[in-house]
Amino acid sequence: ETIATAAAAGAADADSAVAAARTAFRRWSTQPSAQRARLLFKLADLLERHAGEFAELETLDVGKPLMITRLVDVPFTVEAIRYNAGWATKLTGETFDLACAPTPFQAFSLRQPVGVVAGIVPWNFPLLQIAMKLSAALAAGCVVVLKPSELTPLSALRLGELALEAGFPPGVLQILTGLGSEAGAALVRHPGVDKISFTGSTAVGREIVRHCAEDFKRVTVELGGKSPNIIFADAELEQAIAGAAAAAFFNAGQVCYAGSRLYVQEAVYDTVVSGLGEAIENYVIGDPFDAETQLGPLVSAQQRERVEGYVEDGLRAGAERVAGGPRPDGPGYFVRPTLLARTDPSMRVIREEIFGPVVCVVPFKNAADVVGQANASRYGLAAGVWSRDVKNAHRVARALNAGTVWVNCYHVVDPHMPFGGWRESGWGREFGRAGVESFTELKSVALKL
Repeated sequence: ETIATAAAAGAADADSAVAAARTAFRRWSTQPSAQRARLLFKLADLLERHAGEFAELETLDVGKPLMITRLVDVPFTVEAIRYNAGWATKLTGETFDLACAPTPFQAFSLRQPVGVVAGIVPWNFPLLQIAMKLSAALAAGCVVVLKPSELTPLSALRLGELALEAGFPPGVLQILTGLGSEAGAALVRHPGVDKISFTGSTAVGREIVRHCAEDFKRVTVELGGKSPNIIFADAELEQAIAGAAAAAFFNAGQVCYAGSRLYVQEAVYDTVVSGLGEAIENYVIGDPFDAETQLGPLVSAQQRERVEGYVEDGLRAGAERVAGGPRPDGPGYFVRPTLLARTDPSMRVIREEIFGPVVCVVPFKNAADVVGQANASRYGLAAGVWSRDVKNAHRVARALNAGTVWVNCYHVVDPHMPFGGWRESGWGREFGRAGVESFTELKSVALKL
């Protein structure tokens, strides 16, 4: 059901926002770094104080269970802001002894803010994605114009109100609601924007990169994935089966790094498929405000149709549905968690990102076999490995083409750990030192003594 309406910003709104941002940047970038840190810490404190409200907003907007938004989304967002706030006072350059200079020089580097940043975020983790981008950019001394997804603008607007309450100067943080094809496109093409930080689909990311290349605008894109999750025969199977379910169905599978390609060693294939099928049939699907619910609705009717279309395409291509079935009766954009077996690399369900609660299981023989299959993808965002053989786990983790590899776990994301993808999963990193430094330019200075 419709729960709210939001303004549809266009090119004129983008012009106004960028003009205000350029004015604000001159002051913000020269403020003491400790002042930037203080304001970000205050924003994190205010968000923590309103945690219950934001958890409810995320559940209303996205459809994920309230238990998850209370325990994961909001607390993690608070810590991400605090982590990046700490970097405001720690961004430093280096000093150099020049190797070829005939006379003495003092040489050093500086890290300076890139300027006006346009942050464009998706609908699956709206609050977290917004906070990641704004806190890293503001800590680096940049100013930010944010464009949340038109499907999930509520927590972004509320966070903007908290930023005003925290005392951020006018123009430093602005939020434009609207369509990606209008407000988002206007920001990408705007000559007054110095950097685009985008999280979303690979198709849209490719277009953004093309536009940024025209005027060499700085760009970071965190895009889609088709992440392999590998279970070896020596794994702790009960833990691995539970981990495989969580990897595939967390947030109803609407996660860029979801473990949607499940590879299981032949010796334990039947055991894992049977156990995962049983786990799927026991999933509690329903009202995300119900404490018992494990899986809520998808974000929109369009997304449900997309996911169901992929499942039907896989079945027509010869896949076997081991678990899952027709959509539940009643209102809401629900899709049952689905396990597809007998899949092969020629099928779209193996090659393309579904972004829903669907996992495809494939048997493998040995480490060399599974690494070859896992790396046979245009994506490279994340991967999982389940094995009690530490040597084998290390070797496979090193061999996988992915930005993040989890061993005997999944979904372990932390503000300290750089996150991003290889190949068509994106350029650049978020989180960690790398995430904040991506909003800076590096300048070298040589002074003759």
